[in-house]
Amino acid sequence: MKNGISLKELAARLKLAPSTVSRALNDSYEISEATKKKVISMAEKLNYQPNPFARSLRENKSKSIAVIIPERINNFFAQVIDGIESITSEHGYHLLVYSTHEDVEKEKKIVSLLQNGRADAIVMSVSSQTNDISHLKNLYERGLPILFFDRVCAEIPTTKFITNDYESAFEGTKHLLQQGCKRIAFLMLSMELSITRERHRGYLDALKNAGIEPESRLSICCSHQDAENIQLITELLNSKSRPDGILASVEKLALSTYHAVKKTDLSIPDDLKVISFSNMSIPNLLNPSLTTITQPAEAIGQECAKILIKKLTKPRQPDLPNEVISLPSKLTIRESTLVR
Repeated sequence: MKNGISLKELAARLKLAPSTVSRALNDSYEISEATKKKVISMAEKLNYQPNPFARSLRENKSKSIAVIIPERINNFFAQVIDGIESITSEHGYHLLVYSTHEDVEKEKKIVSLLQNGRADAIVMSVSSQTNDISHLKNLYERGLPILFFDRVCAEIPTTKFITNDYESAFEGTKHLLQQGCKRIAFLMLSMELSITRERHRGYLDALKNAGIEPESRLSICCSHQDAENIQLITELLNSKSRPDGILASVEKLALSTYHAVKKTDLSIPDDLKVISFSNMSIPNLLNPSLTTITQPAEAIGQECAKILIKKLTKPRQPDLPNEVISLPSKLTIRESTLVR
C-alpha cells in the first residue's frame, strides 16, 4: 500500500465528493454519523494522511495554540503545558510557548505579536506586574479565543481555571497552628496576583479563626531575585520577634527559606515549620522533606485544552463561557511541619 494517498483519491474510493470527505474528516455537523464512520474507516485502511500545511492555508488557521506563562523554571507551569499538549497533539495542534519572565512589558509585546494570526487561541497566566489589562482587553475584543489559568484576569469575560487557593491556604495555616505555631509568616511575590490575594485571605482568616490577630509585618512581599529573598528571610529569622512557622505562596520562596535557615542557628522543623504551595517533584529529597500544597497542574492543562479544542474544531461553537472553574489542591504533610 503506497503512502500519501490524496483526499481526491480517498473520495474516489468512497464514491463521494472530496468536499463531503473533507467535512466528514473534520467532524462537521453537516455530515451524518454513518458517513463519518465510513470515511474514517476507509481513511485508516488506506493510510490517508492529511497535509497539515495545505489544510491550515485553506482554513486560514495556524493550527497553533499559544501558551503564555510567567516563567519556565517552575514545575507547576511545566506540568500545565504537558497537560495541554497531551490533548492538543491528538487534534493536530502544536503549542507556541512564551515566557514573560514576570515582565508586563514583555507580556504586552507577546500579546501584540499574537494578534497577527500566529496562533488560533491563547492559554495564559498573567505576570506578577500585570495591573493595567488594556492589552488583554484589546486582544479579547479582536475575537481571538483566550482563557486564563492560575493567575487569572477577572475582568475578561472568558473561562478561567484556578485551584481552591483560599481553602488551601486556610488549611495550610490551620495545620501550622495545630502543630503549635503561634507566629506564622506569609511569603509572597506580589499582591497584584489573584492567587496571592486568595491565599493571603485564607491565611488571615485561619489566624483570626484561631483567635490570633494577624501582624502586618509577617505578610512579606519578596522579590524575584533568590539572593534578595534569602537575605530578607534570614533577617526575619534573626529578628527578636521571629516567626515559628512559614507559609510560602510559591515554591521558590520555600527553597529560599531553606537556604536562609542554613545561615542561622535554627532548624526545621524544631524551630521553624515550613509549608509551601509547590508542584516540585523532589519535596522528599529536601532535608527535611517539605510539606506541600500541590495544585492539579496537569489536569488544569488538560481541561484548558479540551475547552479550546472544542471551540476550534466545532463549527458554530459559542464563545468561551464566562466562568471560573476550580480544581482542588492536595495537602501532603511531610517532615518540615512535624512535631519531633
